Amino acid sequence: MNPAYATVDHVFTVPLDHAAPAGPGIQVFAREVAAPGRAGEALPWLLYLQGGPGGKSPRPTAGSPGWLDRALTTHRVLLLDQRGTGRSSPVTARSASRFTGPDRLATYLSHFRADSVVADAELIRRELCGDEPWETLGQSYGGFLTLTYLSRAPEGLRACYVTGGLPGITATADEVYARTYPRVRDRVLEFYDRYPDDATRLRRIADLLATTDIRLPDGDRLTTRRLRTLGLALGMGDGFERLHWLLDEALDERGEPTATFLHQTMGLTAFTDNPLFAVLQETLYGQGGKPTGWAAARALTGFPEFAEEADPLLLTGEMIYPWMFREIAGLRPFADAADLLAERTDWPPLYDPARLAANRVPVAAVVYHDDMYVDAGLSLRTARDVASVRTWVTNEWEHDGITASGPRVLARLMDLAAGRA
Repeated sequence: MNPAYATVDHVFTVPLDHAAPAGPGIQVFAREVAAPGRAGEALPWLLYLQGGPGGKSPRPTAGSPGWLDRALTTHRVLLLDQRGTGRSSPVTARSASRFTGPDRLATYLSHFRADSVVADAELIRRELCGDEPWETLGQSYGGFLTLTYLSRAPEGLRACYVTGGLPGITATADEVYARTYPRVRDRVLEFYDRYPDDATRLRRIADLLATTDIRLPDGDRLTTRRLRTLGLALGMGDGFERLHWLLDEALDERGEPTATFLHQTMGLTAFTDNPLFAVLQETLYGQGGKPTGWAAARALTGFPEFAEEADPLLLTGEMIYPWMFREIAGLRPFADAADLLAERTDWPPLYDPARLAANRVPVAAVVYHDDMYVDAGLSLRTARDVASVRTWVTNEWEHDGITASGPRVLARLMDLAAGRA
């Protein structure tokens, strides 16, 4: 136990398929956190819904984000490892390789979307709280989960706080990526304006990779398209600096990639800890009877400035491509199943527009004006279409404002939801 927090670990058994509760079960882990001096009090619960998909909840440490300390002044917090992540029957390359065929793996993975996570949360709430509703804090993808929760079980919710995660409830994958590429392009060009030498350095590395077989420590070949996925970091508050200092040590005096650069690049692009991020990324938009069909890859052809030979070399962002499942060791066991998921047309809807239009649960949401990952225009459209939503639009922080701001973002959202701001 961290002395700064009083914690209790919980393990729940839930159905893999909530439509067939008598079928196989999986485990879901959650950590209860309270301020040490208030551990015995009957405090209201705040469920934290992590971003992702495929992200586990943060672990409480002495350096935990300021939002947690703010929440613990008034609440008992539940840090949920969403199914398939952390200690919740984790989905890994090793576990995927045990399936006897891609059909079975694809069927298994289809039960890891927002609807299943929300059904897990409701089972957990009833076990911990009985009939009492709780509050939620949804960061990024956690906001997508929040809208699904409001669509399916609003009776379980007292108030919701969303940080950088109001989804377009009717947006298709094609619309999402048509909006995403221009934002990523602008962010990369902004990065080059700040660090012009990095544009030259990235082009040198890309030219080398085009002619030389450079291997990462795990044996994967480093290609230009894998190099470009390093742009995923640029939407975070410290992303420019993290990428800049990675590139600062990228080449040795002979112009060859350093061991440090190769090791760090492998870690940043291998999906070892969160393969579900790649597997589920486009399934977030799977509804309406149409396949997602590798939408990011299809949209890429409409933006010639992203060609690998273009100058400057544009990095990519939160896009997942089919080649990743053949070229990245941690994703290869998912390759055929991912193709099947991309072709699927019978995804159940994740949002209920009519129910959301009549929503009575207070929702306070911060929309980051320059968010690289979640389109602000779609977020504001959703805010207009969902009742009882109060929004705060700001460009003071990037996508990770809930962490970078200390207690400030959560404190203001709580005030908004309560009508104090």
